[in-house]
Amino acid sequence: MTTLATSTPTPIAKPEHEAGAPIPTGLPRITVVMPSYNQGKYLEAAIQSILTQDYPNLEFIIRDGGSTDESVAIIRRYESRISRWTSEQDDGPADAINRAFSGATGDIFAWLNSDDMYMPGALHAAAAAFLAWPDADLVYGEGWYIDESDARIEPCRFVRRQFERRYLVNKDPILQPAAFWRRSLWESTGPLDTSLRWVFDWEWFIRAHDCGTFRYLPADLAYYRVQPEALTRTGGQARQLEHGRITRRYGAGWYPNHLVQQTRRLDSIGGQFTNDWPHPLAAIFRLPLSLPRRLAEWLLHGMYMR
Repeated sequence: MTTLATSTPTPIAKPEHEAGAPIPTGLPRITVVMPSYNQGKYLEAAIQSILTQDYPNLEFIIRDGGSTDESVAIIRRYESRISRWTSEQDDGPADAINRAFSGATGDIFAWLNSDDMYMPGALHAAAAAFLAWPDADLVYGEGWYIDESDARIEPCRFVRRQFERRYLVNKDPILQPAAFWRRSLWESTGPLDTSLRWVFDWEWFIRAHDCGTFRYLPADLAYYRVQPEALTRTGGQARQLEHGRITRRYGAGWYPNHLVQQTRRLDSIGGQFTNDWPHPLAAIFRLPLSLPRRLAEWLLHGMYMR
């Protein structure tokens, strides 16, 4: 529907809240779901980033996919402060998130991957935004890339203050861990597409954009971790083709993202076919197959998913 850029709402003060104390009147209940599988190296930091928000009306759900590392032991250390958790096999993170939200009680939904983190005050800022903007169905903010040691790398500059649907179906302008939405938007949009391996969050944002109003919050809300096993760092060509399929599904075959991914596919086929050929002969054969990719990436620079 619409994406609106607005000024920062007045933040909700972060009060000292004792366990069992009455919840301030009108403070929306926020459900945060954390899907996880063998992310013990980062899991504790992610959990602490939620608990140290000191947000009094919080439902915190962890869905672990049957981890074989130290994940379950870490979860048990915090289970008195976790609303509920399970550790069992699932069909991937999209399935885990869907299962968790199916029984959630919050007014506002969000999920945080177990290798990412919230920045201090993120939940209070999200709550303030929804109270200030009753027309907002989804609120998203800014964030920073961090490395495996939690050190900041750079801001996530792909986040856009405003965008149209055509831009959204070519590139994802929303930082997923910095996004929060109303329960009503989840219900009207439907759950995540579990047939997708890499871009289920982006695909859901496209559908949600057709159902509600998005508002940009000019505030740093989350840390997005760059690490070798992150989904966005894996998948190679399969991930790129999944990008292209989503653009074709919601846009058209001639949209930039779909075109680029298809030329990459053609180039990859040439590489597979000539894998055992002598290098000079393979280079000559692959040239007409690689040129479309090079040309598309040059002409459409900045208009497609990498």
